[in-house]
Amino acid sequence: MRDAANTPNADRERASLAAVVFTVLFAQVLLYPGVPDLVSALGATTELDASTYFLAAEFAAFIAFAGVWGALSDRAGARRPFITAGAVGGAAGYLTLAGAPAVLDLTFGGVLLLRAAQGAATIGAFSLAMAALMDLPGGHGRNMGAAGIAIGLGTALGAPLGGQLTEFDPLAPLVVAAGMLLVAGALAARGPERASGGRTSVREAIRGISETPALLVPYAFGFIDRLSAGFFALVGTLYFRDPSGFALGAGETGLVLALFFAPFALLQYPFGALSDRVGRVLPVAGGSLLYGVAVVAVGAAPTLLLAGASMVLVGVVGAAMSPATMALVTDLASPANRGAAIGGFNVAGSAGFLAGVLVGGYVADAYGFLAAFFVVGGAEILIAVVALPALLALR
Repeated sequence: MRDAANTPNADRERASLAAVVFTVLFAQVLLYPGVPDLVSALGATTELDASTYFLAAEFAAFIAFAGVWGALSDRAGARRPFITAGAVGGAAGYLTLAGAPAVLDLTFGGVLLLRAAQGAATIGAFSLAMAALMDLPGGHGRNMGAAGIAIGLGTALGAPLGGQLTEFDPLAPLVVAAGMLLVAGALAARGPERASGGRTSVREAIRGISETPALLVPYAFGFIDRLSAGFFALVGTLYFRDPSGFALGAGETGLVLALFFAPFALLQYPFGALSDRVGRVLPVAGGSLLYGVAVVAVGAAPTLLLAGASMVLVGVVGAAMSPATMALVTDLASPANRGAAIGGFNVAGSAGFLAGVLVGGYVADAYGFLAAFFVVGGAEILIAVVALPALLALR
């Protein structure tokens, strides 16, 4: 499961592209710890419902546009111009949202439309930076491990800083996020293209995914894994801030979320490289099973100390399965179809994130936080059991 020999140039490109992924995720996660405060500043009159809609609007746009960006990139045989365009467009969206309360007389529905436009642009930068990493030599697990550590570090550092920024001003994370995306666009503008020759049409690029039905296996795992991420982004944040529970502030909540994101970030590259040697089955299926158990443990923990320890466990296990799942996409996709393939993976992941927000929010509101943790953790365990035969067949 290894590509051509690694080279110093590929190492530099890997680091640069991973920096783009990091910057996009860092900008995105800045908003999460203070989402309830942010939606209030943008004109919402409720907390849980408005937070749900605000997160859902971005990820609905991710679902709609991730595959389109990938197909356009495959057709053009280029990644970097599209990454830059997506990053600059996303920055404009964040800045417009930040200025909306002072400049624009918008309803909260109008805010959600702006949020969706920002998401439609941002997913281009994120998904195509991952596709560019897929194009590099050096081992699919290694390349996706670089993407994974960038994702993890972006979320690990973005969460606590976002909480501190929210305490300064609820709109501050939007301004900082815009600046970070401009940095991502500048990083992507430099460097060579390694994408394969383009397809004849966007439709053909999208159709290429249906020609590889085995991609449904990593897509299924990606859906469930990101479902848990969406769950923690909304329900996890409200769980730790709930007055009847731990009653943490925005800054403290960001630090608790970092207990998951820090090991999730730091261990992805070594775990990704390990999957090149041991295969994808054990880290993907075994990791998903243990991950589900750890998620349940967070919700069942009677003290903040135990909840924090469980968050660390979630991060470690997530680091084992995430790069292996993404590397499996690279294993299965043809070089000419990698943009659409990783776009499809991000569509599945974004749909999972959206489901985590909506389902997790509904279950928590109707049945309580513990029930929500059991539902999400149980989904991880279920996918590990149900999809294992198909995963073994791919081996």
